[in-house]
Amino acid sequence: MGAQIRVYRQKIASTTSMGKIFKAMELIATSRIGKARARVSASLPYANAITRAVTAVASQSEIDHPLTTEPESIRRAAVLVMTADRGLAGSYSASVLKQAEHLVELLHEEGKDVKTYLVGRKAQAYFDFRGREYAKVWTGGTDAPEFETARELREVLLKDFADEFEVGGVDEIHVVFTQFKSMVVQEPTVIRLLPLEVVEEESETPADELLPLYEYEPEPEQVLDALLPRYIESRIFNAMLQAAASELAARQRAMKTAGDNAKELIKKYTRLRNNARQAEVTQELSEIVAGADALNG
Repeated sequence: MGAQIRVYRQKIASTTSMGKIFKAMELIATSRIGKARARVSASLPYANAITRAVTAVASQSEIDHPLTTEPESIRRAAVLVMTADRGLAGSYSASVLKQAEHLVELLHEEGKDVKTYLVGRKAQAYFDFRGREYAKVWTGGTDAPEFETARELREVLLKDFADEFEVGGVDEIHVVFTQFKSMVVQEPTVIRLLPLEVVEEESETPADELLPLYEYEPEPEQVLDALLPRYIESRIFNAMLQAAASELAARQRAMKTAGDNAKELIKKYTRLRNNARQAEVTQELSEIVAGADALNG
C-alpha cells in the first residue's frame, strides 16, 4: 500500500511539472500572437496595392506573358507546403499535410507530375518517414517568418517555372498554408500562384471600385517582368505570416487544453492517493485491533 502511495505522489509531481511547462508555453504563444497578427495586417496594404497594379496591367493590355498565360498542357505542378517547425500545436501541421495530400491526389488524377517544396520540420519529418522525395526544404522560424525566406522561395519557384519540363521545370505552382481568420478559426487553404490568378486579400476597398489606369513606361511586358516577382514574393510572405499566426493560435489552444487536462489528472491522482492512504490507515487500525484482541484472549 505504501508503494502505491509513492507511485501516486510521483505521478502528481510529474504532472504538476508538465502543467507548468504547458502554462509557460501558453503564455509565450499568447504574448507572441498579437505581434503575429499585427504583421499579417501590416502586410495587407502592400499586397493589395501590388495586386491591383498587376491586375490593372494584365487586364488593360493585350499581352502574352508567360506568368499570366495558361499553358496548353500542364505536365508538372509544384506544391509548396507550409507547416510548423515545432509540435505541441494540436492538429495544425496535420491539417495542412492532409490538405496537401488531397491536392497531390487531385493533381495525379489529372495526369500531372508533382514536385514538392516544404517549409517546416514537421513536413520534412512527414515526407522522410514515408520515404517521399521533395525538391527542397526550408526550416527555422516558421512562427516568426523572415522576408528573406520568402524572397528565396520566390527565386527558386520562378526559376523552376521558367525551366523546361525536361530539366525539372514546372507548369504551375500551388501553395498550401493555413489562413488565419480569427483566434478560433484557422483554415487550411490552397492557392495557385502561377499561372497568375490575381486574388486580392480582404480589405476596406469596395469591391466595385474601378481599377486604376496606368500609362506604361516602358512597355507592359517589361512592367509585368518587374511587378510579378514582387507580387509572388508578397503573396508567399503573406501566406507565411498567416501560417505563423495560425500556428501560434493553435499552440495557445493546445497548451491551454493540455494544462486543463493536467489539472484534472492532478485532482484524480490526489483522490486516488488519499484513498490509498485511508485504506492503509484502516488496515493498520484493523491490525492493531486484531493484535489487541489476540493479547486479551
